[in-house]
Amino acid sequence: MSPDIDLTAPPDAHKTVLKRLLALDCRLFEAAAERHWPAAGPVLPRLSRSADHGVLWCAAAAAVAATRTPRARRAAVRGLASLALASLTINTLGKRSVRRPRPALDPVPAVRRLSRQPITTSFPSGHAASAAAFAAGVALESPAWGAAVAPLAVSVAVSRGYTGVHFPSDVLAGAALGVGAAFAVRGLVPTRAQLTPPARPQTELPALPEGEGLVLVANHGSGTAERVQALRDVLPRAEVVECAPQDVPAELDKAAGRAVVLGVCGGDGTVNAAAEAALRHGLPLAVLPGGTLNHFAYDLGVEDARALGRALERGEGVRVDVGRFVSGGRRGVFLNTFSLGVYPELVRERERWAGRIGGWPAGVLAALRVLRADRHPLEAEFQGRRRPLWLLFAGNGTYHRTALTPGRRLDLADGVLDVRVVHGGRRPALRLLSAAVAGPLTRSPAHAAVQVGRLHLTGVAPGTLLAYDGEVTEAEGEVWLEKLPVALRVYRPLPASGAGRPTGS
Repeated sequence: MSPDIDLTAPPDAHKTVLKRLLALDCRLFEAAAERHWPAAGPVLPRLSRSADHGVLWCAAAAAVAATRTPRARRAAVRGLASLALASLTINTLGKRSVRRPRPALDPVPAVRRLSRQPITTSFPSGHAASAAAFAAGVALESPAWGAAVAPLAVSVAVSRGYTGVHFPSDVLAGAALGVGAAFAVRGLVPTRAQLTPPARPQTELPALPEGEGLVLVANHGSGTAERVQALRDVLPRAEVVECAPQDVPAELDKAAGRAVVLGVCGGDGTVNAAAEAALRHGLPLAVLPGGTLNHFAYDLGVEDARALGRALERGEGVRVDVGRFVSGGRRGVFLNTFSLGVYPELVRERERWAGRIGGWPAGVLAALRVLRADRHPLEAEFQGRRRPLWLLFAGNGTYHRTALTPGRRLDLADGVLDVRVVHGGRRPALRLLSAAVAGPLTRSPAHAAVQVGRLHLTGVAPGTLLAYDGEVTEAEGEVWLEKLPVALRVYRPLPASGAGRPTGS
């Protein structure tokens, strides 16, 4: 603690210290105003105006998200969320708590001044808070993108003193509040790095220098060209086979016959087919996300070619569970989810429209059409009772929800099926919405959630649609669901703490 500040001193001493600090603040403001900054003249005033109402940061978020990498999109969203919290705090508490007048503009050259002067109080700086919140939020999710936007954030903060609308202490206090807002958002919604899936059970996998021995099948119907080129840059000796969607199963079987490691690039349906091929041939699987959602790859912790390349060259990987279903003569596996009810109908409807209007609009349209249609719930018997159901969902592993973010799995080898049921009723849309909001924390007359190792459904009408990893087929009478514990070997980069010899085999 500074020797000039004594908490036991009389109130007059505290006032004297405060006056000295304010005087120092004014002297620093005047010194900055008198200083000639040749490079800043044409830039900082325009930059300061562009940050009004968060316009600059919305544009920056759009530019970051446009790179189309999952981490960049998450960083952009986190930056905007941090900015929103900082702005809310400034406008509701900060400006009203300390009603400090703006600095006098006399020392500031006219060329630096803003054409429209702010009318709110000076402390703290809202622009500095927004800049720091956005940059810190981005950096907490992606340090690389945080470093890219940091100079812009610093420039905006500096511009507030340069143009004469804030004292230095206003800018510093605003920046500190903005950083605090970013950490508060992280406390509410942890970053992906904080939720890294456990690296177990680890397993010994072949190390492939420069990818030699990897045969990767890419579904070019998923728009994988950019991802495949990135993989070729990282692993130049890997063999890549690009094919049309209908040729994927045959090409996977051919690739498995000559591969040391079977690789796949595509969406969740393509990855499902590759997992079946890998299990049949006893091969480890390398997954490069190349679809729209990529649930399995992202829950595994593989987001791009660099991460996968690092795991392949080091021989790093884990064993994961696989779900299996059997219905009459139909059987298959699922890495993500299995479902009966309205969801398979939604998937089929979405596929009808996706080629014409795009994936996300097609999903919205499909949901509206399915939920508005005049229909009856399906009938099935399980756990000893016959029940009408709007939806039965079974996840390969427990799906978690953090705040309002979409559910994801933190453990791909937990040995359970995460079963969610929405019971039949007169208002399917309301019941489905309430179940989605409640997530796993639900047990009510409308919906329920249980975790089991296997599930047997009887009384399912032949021809009932079922979906597994985004693929749709028809049930043939009773349905069996079970887990294949740690059945599949997959590559994933292990965290630094996981270095050393694998513990599984």
